[in-house]
Amino acid sequence: MHGTRILDEADRLMTVCNSCRYCEGLCAVFPAMEMRRAFSDGDLNYLANLCHSCGACYVDCQFSPPHEFNVNVPKTLAVARAESYAAYAWPQALSGAFARNGLVISIIAALSMAAFILGFAALNDRSVLFGVHTGPGAFYKLMPHNAMAALFSAAFLYAILALVMSVRAFWRDIGPAVGGRADGGSIFQAIRDAGELRYLHGGGVGCYNEDDKPTDRRKLYHHLTFYGFLLCFAATSVATLYHYLFGREAPYPWWDLPVVLGTLGGIGLIIGPIGLFAARTRRDPALLDENRYGMDIGFIAMLFLTGLTGMLLLILRETSAMGPLLALHLGAVFALFITMPYGKFVHGIYRFVALVRYAQERRGEAGS
Repeated sequence: MHGTRILDEADRLMTVCNSCRYCEGLCAVFPAMEMRRAFSDGDLNYLANLCHSCGACYVDCQFSPPHEFNVNVPKTLAVARAESYAAYAWPQALSGAFARNGLVISIIAALSMAAFILGFAALNDRSVLFGVHTGPGAFYKLMPHNAMAALFSAAFLYAILALVMSVRAFWRDIGPAVGGRADGGSIFQAIRDAGELRYLHGGGVGCYNEDDKPTDRRKLYHHLTFYGFLLCFAATSVATLYHYLFGREAPYPWWDLPVVLGTLGGIGLIIGPIGLFAARTRRDPALLDENRYGMDIGFIAMLFLTGLTGMLLLILRETSAMGPLLALHLGAVFALFITMPYGKFVHGIYRFVALVRYAQERRGEAGS
């Protein structure tokens, strides 16, 4: 018996799959499964987070519904994966905060933060909010830099702490690698696999979505979203260095590095989430964990809102719309930060950790 009913079901499916092994060439889940004869809760959570939900095993499986064995690995592991986020969340009191109503929580958090910033500006000088401000330091007419930095640093550091504690619990629970060892090679391999989305390809033919015709569209949208987020983070990091090392205040010219990085990232955060949302609405329900619809859509919406408000702010920053747009953008970013440890964002972190463990096991297997 396992800790949850879905882990009991995952154990049953892995036992069936371990006997069949028809899908061993599709992704990393099945080779990792074959290294085990029994499955602990940690093993099953590891396999669940190693799964990229490409759907290939469901389409290829001779025992998938309506067969009496009822083998549906993508959906079962999707449910187990979502439950693992709550199981390892830190602090545990907040583990259920984003389970079903992620979209509502994200919107409320964004609008609340935007209202706070708007109120802050109106309380000090209402003319500032809808005034036209240009040149270095224009953003700080709405909210002083030190107050902005303190507020967002606190939110970001809390998110990092919560994620580190959660990943620490996950790493401990999935146990030592089977025959493997921790080294730089395993981490480098995991970075490559994650950066390429290597296992979102259904064994090389593509990802299954609304029918049995595989495509690479979901992979493309994931890449746009992921690298868009990284480019936006890089833009913020460069702007921080500009401010503290060189005394250069935002906003910067359109040709400067933070703006170029932010523009490319913003485009990715608009197109990618739209594509992911469209794919989510069309996907075969047999592959989905419908109970986490709010969590999935909430995360997509926050990324899209962050990208959209950032691009609008760039385009209209020298107009009277700058104040409200800056408030909305900062609200979206703040909401993204504080919901990171309790929403779909963690799936990328846990999956990377699972890929590190898998790389360790494969290297250990090759060495033996």
